[in-house]
Amino acid sequence: MKHITFHLDFVSPYVWLAFERLPQALEGLSWHASYRPVLLGALLQRAGNPGPVGIPAKRDWTYRHVSWLGQALGCGLDMPARHPFNPLPLLRLALSCSEDGSINRFVAGAVLRHVWLGGHDALDPARLDALAQTLSQQLRGDETERQERAKALLRSNTDEAAARGVFGVPAFEVDGRVFWGLDSLPMLRAYLQGGDGWFEGSAWDAAPSVPSGLPPAA
Repeated sequence: MKHITFHLDFVSPYVWLAFERLPQALEGLSWHASYRPVLLGALLQRAGNPGPVGIPAKRDWTYRHVSWLGQALGCGLDMPARHPFNPLPLLRLALSCSEDGSINRFVAGAVLRHVWLGGHDALDPARLDALAQTLSQQLRGDETERQERAKALLRSNTDEAAARGVFGVPAFEVDGRVFWGLDSLPMLRAYLQGGDGWFEGSAWDAAPSVPSGLPPAA
């Protein structure tokens, strides 16, 4: 059985789509997943990447694309009242349910549905209180302990993800290989299924070794 580490940040609509699609995409294969919250903004900053919302035309396209994908895939997706938003309260709440930096599928799903279904404000205080109540049986330790542990886990998760080559979310890590994005799910399936000669040869390592034709950055 293969283990998949699913790196996620609740601010990304593609994380919601990938979360919903993953069981269908890997149906029939032997696998299990752990869900690791990371701070997408920190990963983008390290890479010098403004992200889709940093480019106005790309922001418009992204919101159209994910809204269509939500209905096309049958899982739904309603843009929240404001986006982007600061995901820290949601990330820390989720990690308050963790001892080791991983959260279970129930916790991940509850937070993702809070954000991506209904078109509400993800940071509305009353809704955050209701979400915390939904997760109350999952919380670990007293409130002060949870808060400090969640902050530390988020930092370490993000640092470890970056060290492993994760530059965005959703990202699926298995056997030290990182598959990025919703559209990588067919590739992930091919790897887990085995028998794909592309993975058995040198192509994985050879593909990124192509020299750049651009001049060095000043």
